[in-house]
Amino acid sequence: MQKMNITSSPHITNTDNTSGVMLDVIFALLPATICGIFFFGFHALLIVAVTVASAVVAEYIWCRAIKKEPTLRDLSAIVTGLLLGLNLPPTLPLWMAALGSAVAIIVVKQMFGGLGHNFANPAITARITLMVSFPTAMTTFVDPFVASDAISTATPLSGSQQIPTDITGLFFGNYPGCIGETSALLLLAGGIYLVLRKVITPELPLAFFLSAAALSWALGDDPLRTLLSGGLMLGAIFMATDYVTSPPTRWGKVIFGVGAGLITVVIRHFGNLPEGVSFAILLMNILTPHITRLTTCKPFGTEVKRDEK
Repeated sequence: MQKMNITSSPHITNTDNTSGVMLDVIFALLPATICGIFFFGFHALLIVAVTVASAVVAEYIWCRAIKKEPTLRDLSAIVTGLLLGLNLPPTLPLWMAALGSAVAIIVVKQMFGGLGHNFANPAITARITLMVSFPTAMTTFVDPFVASDAISTATPLSGSQQIPTDITGLFFGNYPGCIGETSALLLLAGGIYLVLRKVITPELPLAFFLSAAALSWALGDDPLRTLLSGGLMLGAIFMATDYVTSPPTRWGKVIFGVGAGLITVVIRHFGNLPEGVSFAILLMNILTPHITRLTTCKPFGTEVKRDEK
């Protein structure tokens, strides 16, 4: 008689792992990265290279310092460095870019226990840290195909939202801004790739887009311009969907996306800063545990204790 091994659930397995997911994210970001380097030149390439290298080195040094096995093989440090680099202006000094990566990896990620334990997206938090610490450097932009030491210019979000901007330029990325946030077309292509690969689901980005567009329209702004300008596409597709800092439930993702979209438009319309995506995602990261608890269904047949009512 043939013997059968009986094991406990789960019985459904697949070949997905952390490094595979991170590699898909890197592939999805490559078109926007190449486009940003094409538009903004060699210094933009240096910034991305420095943020990625600094993130890898910071993770290695920290793991060695606390006598922990280095976790570089999961590629999460590379993704964090790449996302941070794409969120930086092409004129930023390289030492600031390196400092941002160190903050993202050591302070936000490793000090909370490493991958899977951080309460906020490391790249988002590092970008906000740099923006608060070096506001002039973080808001200095140049037109595409212009040397990094040229006179700075305003982004499409600077000033009144009523100022018309060429939608075609916004869609293809030919306008001043951060390195990786300019080409909405390539960011959307990367998002579609991640959805097809089942790395992310579309609920959160779509909720982000629709809520931002709806409130923008209600306030008298141009919804299309709101979606295509600034870091909204990059944030909604690649940063708000972070597994660790976003809700795992379907309705939780919708609530997160709606909240982030509304906060983004409120900051853009009423705040002093031209951009609000980073702050919106960070605020929703903080609320993620509460959203998850409220949207998680209780297993059928469980008994509710009196102190839980």
